[in-house]
Amino acid sequence: MSVVNSLGIILAPVIVLATAASVATAAPAPSQQQPVSALKGHNSNAPVDVNADRIEVQDRADRALFVGNVHVTQAELTLDTQRLTVAYSGGASVQIRRLDAAGGVVVRSPSETAKGDFGIYDLDRKLITLIGNVQLTRQQNQVFGQRLVIDLDSGRAVIDGGPAGVNQSGGRVTGHFTVPQRNGS
Repeated sequence: MSVVNSLGIILAPVIVLATAASVATAAPAPSQQQPVSALKGHNSNAPVDVNADRIEVQDRADRALFVGNVHVTQAELTLDTQRLTVAYSGGASVQIRRLDAAGGVVVRSPSETAKGDFGIYDLDRKLITLIGNVQLTRQQNQVFGQRLVIDLDSGRAVIDGGPAGVNQSGGRVTGHFTVPQRNGS
């Protein structure tokens, strides 16, 4: 699933944001290769493979419901969840339009992992959104918030702390970033 790939890629922009927020970082040694984020340039046209404990096809509604240990792959991205609704357009060839995931959503790319309570992968708009208890991890770096939106075209990822609500003043985004060890001083 592109959703998984995109989400995994989110960490690269977050680390850029952290750097802008005065988090000290050092340039990698020329021989050291940094992980490449899979978010920007992810092939959202690649085939989507889904497996689950159960499937229910609702043809009149142009959707399929996958339940139990759902695993989705698209290129190098994966998505795991307990429940997935796939919206598609019918006709001679089925075209997937959107994936809605609920229940422990985990999206992985080769270099990042993103988690949330709910996930939406809008294939038409090339957006991946995670909502609720969002955690984005790349190596030992982590960012936490309530909503993550990844634009697969631009590679831009935004994490919000969440809106104010009943008995809540609104959330904040938090992060934990490793700092390269320096020799000398």
